[in-house]
Amino acid sequence: MTLLSEPDTLAQMKNSLNPNKYVRTAVTTRPVDKSVVAKLMASEWERFTRDTGASRTEFEAAKMSMPLGVVSSFQHWDPYPIAIASAKGAYMKDVDGRELLDLSMGFGAMLAGHLNPTVVAEGKKALDSGMLFVTPSPISRDAGERLCRRFNIDQVRFANSGTEATMYAVRIAKSYTGKPAVVKVEGGYHGSSDTLTVSGKPSLTEAGPAETPNAVVQDGTSPGVVFVVPFNNLPALEKLFARDHDSIACFIVEPVLENLAIVLPDDGYLEGVRALCDQYGIVLIFDEVKTGLTAGPHGAAVRLGVQPDLITLAKSIGGGMPVAAFGGKKQYMDAVTDNRMPHFGTFNGNPLAMAGIRGVDMVATPEALAEAERLNHNALDRITDIINEYELPAHTIGFGVKGCITWSIDRVRNYRDYKASDFEVAELSWLWSLNRGIITPPGLDEQWLISLAHTQKEIDILVEDFREIAVALRA
Repeated sequence: MTLLSEPDTLAQMKNSLNPNKYVRTAVTTRPVDKSVVAKLMASEWERFTRDTGASRTEFEAAKMSMPLGVVSSFQHWDPYPIAIASAKGAYMKDVDGRELLDLSMGFGAMLAGHLNPTVVAEGKKALDSGMLFVTPSPISRDAGERLCRRFNIDQVRFANSGTEATMYAVRIAKSYTGKPAVVKVEGGYHGSSDTLTVSGKPSLTEAGPAETPNAVVQDGTSPGVVFVVPFNNLPALEKLFARDHDSIACFIVEPVLENLAIVLPDDGYLEGVRALCDQYGIVLIFDEVKTGLTAGPHGAAVRLGVQPDLITLAKSIGGGMPVAAFGGKKQYMDAVTDNRMPHFGTFNGNPLAMAGIRGVDMVATPEALAEAERLNHNALDRITDIINEYELPAHTIGFGVKGCITWSIDRVRNYRDYKASDFEVAELSWLWSLNRGIITPPGLDEQWLISLAHTQKEIDILVEDFREIAVALRA
């Protein structure tokens, strides 16, 4: 694997049949005038409140029955979030009647596109047969076989969310090894179970030294024993393993971090992680809830050539259905078979969710994903050209069908690098796009997703929108 980080390697990347990583940094940059950012921000928020009166009314009603007026806390922002009424293909329509190009696509859950005809047809077939059996069924067996083939794993079990999948994978590791401690990456997100909320996005005042981060515990949780290490730092991981391997059950990590924009593994990092886990008898878990099929036809592990012991999946595998899975090598999944780690769930493997897996498996062909990735690279290339033209302090990163603009001159390699990004300009860029009919996640550190429903038309809209804000920043 070659990390492409200079513009003059772009031709090499384009000639590669299957580039694993995409990074382009600016040739020259100039700081952005903060007074221009402040002025633009004020005018954009004024425009937002002027154009979204129905969303404000919906928010005022919703907050009476739901905390923050939303069903998941990340959906809230001040003064109020956009409320969506419908979606189809690559677009959503809000309650104010505005059509929005969706580049969030449910963090990857809508990889096939909104209301993909094949996924919808499979869902209707399932509804004709029954919504919930709470027994074994051919449709759940079929979905299990599809996931095992796709992700090169021996066995799989179903769950209903990424949080459940990561929680159960960690439990398997603890049951298999008989050891209590978990290692995770600082800034890594693995859902909301107590153990895995540790150091999700800690304040730097609490996080301590960069090489040996503190385990920052979220209020109201009881996480047990959790160690935290920096991403892309094999010496720090080896030092921890050498000291505490007798108590460490597993290391859970996203092969590509996607809670901090996109953070790519250094060349050799994941291979080094695999070797250290083997050396010290520690179970390696790849959290592919966010990568999964957005990384390619067989996920990030297969694409990057490093096989974990266990893998967790959700989002991209279900076509919008609430479904997740965890699985891996049989020797570890035997902990479920022999009841060392009992796994239950009334809704696990329900027919509608299994139909979502079947539908996505049918449409997410290597050819379809390659075309979406080609479109993604087209957007990244052209946006980087604009970054260079206006000498903006930013760079582009891509992996699979996801891409992002990170407002930092240098490539982000870990959580501390991410915290040094310019979040003011990131917020302005997000709000600017939202006011012009493009919706991306509100976290300022997420990525866009080019789904199977996006075409060159949508890429052109994304690129021209970025050109407009580049012009405004340099006005």
